[in-house]
Amino acid sequence: MLYIGIDLGTSAVKLLLMDGEGNIRNIVSKEYPLYFPHPGWSEQKPEDWYAQTMEGIKELIKDADKSQVAGISFGGQMHGLVILDKEDNVIRPAILWNDGRTFEECDYLNDVIGKEKLSEYTANISFTGFTAPKILWVKNKEPENFAKIEKIMLPKDYIAYKLTGVHCTDVSDASGMLIFDVKNRKWSKEMCDICGINESQLAKCYESYEAVGTVLPAIADELGIPHNVVVAAGAGDNAAAAVGTGTVGDNMCNISLGTSGTIFISSKNFGVDKYNALHSFAHADGKYHLMGCMLSAASCNKWWMDEIIRTKDYPAEQKGIEKLGENHVYFLPYLMGERSPHNNPNARATFIGMTMDTTREDMTQAVLEGVAFALRDSLEVAKSLGIKLERTKICGGGAKSPLWKKMVANILNLKVDVIESEEGPALGGAMLAAVACGEYKSVEEVAAKIVKIVDTVEPDPELVAKYDERYAQFKEIYPACKPVFDIITK
Repeated sequence: MLYIGIDLGTSAVKLLLMDGEGNIRNIVSKEYPLYFPHPGWSEQKPEDWYAQTMEGIKELIKDADKSQVAGISFGGQMHGLVILDKEDNVIRPAILWNDGRTFEECDYLNDVIGKEKLSEYTANISFTGFTAPKILWVKNKEPENFAKIEKIMLPKDYIAYKLTGVHCTDVSDASGMLIFDVKNRKWSKEMCDICGINESQLAKCYESYEAVGTVLPAIADELGIPHNVVVAAGAGDNAAAAVGTGTVGDNMCNISLGTSGTIFISSKNFGVDKYNALHSFAHADGKYHLMGCMLSAASCNKWWMDEIIRTKDYPAEQKGIEKLGENHVYFLPYLMGERSPHNNPNARATFIGMTMDTTREDMTQAVLEGVAFALRDSLEVAKSLGIKLERTKICGGGAKSPLWKKMVANILNLKVDVIESEEGPALGGAMLAAVACGEYKSVEEVAAKIVKIVDTVEPDPELVAKYDERYAQFKEIYPACKPVFDIITK
């Protein structure tokens, strides 16, 4: 049988066709516009997502035996607010995860409602990217649109609705809304009251591997696939990527060096750190995970290469970097503010430590190391909770750099496992569809079958010791700069 994984990203939808053995048969990507109607705002039209997804599916399966398509599922950009009226029409463009307009609503939630209450209700505190402050923003700034809301959805769930007619979401994606009781895997009545909404306006919540329905007959006919094709709930992009890298079960780790960066730790047990520096979410495997999310990771290197030194030859710029653990230049990777562990939208990227003999290679090295040091910030929080890790998977565009992987292994003192396929959320979505269709009994079983490690980068004890000294210096820079950030961003 064949399974379709749909990764609804911020710049494009990526579609993957997988057979029951885990072989990838085809991959297609379709772009759509991103809108910035005001500084700091970020929006997209859900209609664009659906149109490009449909075109993408047609292209994906055009040369396949369409009668063998058995299931469809998703990974998707998290936190975005999609609101529908009573006719299920989109009321306004979706407000995305990287939209920064809700700082007033976040202050209200964190300071007036209180972080302790939020953590009690949802296991998390408010960030500008989360969905609850967006709902409050619509309520406060667009009351006429708020009054029309019949259904509140997340980005990938809009596609699931269009395919099945079912208003649905999954536990991992719902965890990032700040309306979901993560520990008990259900909507929080208290948060609904705070946001001024009813639970009936929220979609039914499923486990990520559960079937929500089948493709509508008209859609099936348009695509040329059977009417009984199962649609599974899917997962938020990070949880779907974790499935795609085999980061399921207890005490597994995945690091993503994408546009943003994450350290994702799966756990059989629910847990929250007392400072809420890490997100505590439900996982797509039926259990839980902790996640540190930094807003700029591989995008830092892209900015440095493309905009500052103006080159596209990334490997050439890294070729001359040899003295690891000895760089006196440091880089704070906060180009878009920072989420984990600082939760500070005013944080800014900063170079420090340059002297007259600082070289171009030193600066490039500092950018790569700065991202790895910032990932270690979140790892240190996890370690404070008693979590002990020896190894991690790695994925994302930055993971293509052998030098960067070596830095990550030694700065975090973890064995870094490189997997055969780095298709992340799209592959995870296809794997979830295979579970929903009964091809596999569990997410753990499909991950054990499909995910293959092809290389491991081992930390070097001598280099680990050098980087420990450098990290001790790095972690002093943000607290020293924080008062300045607050001044320059006013």
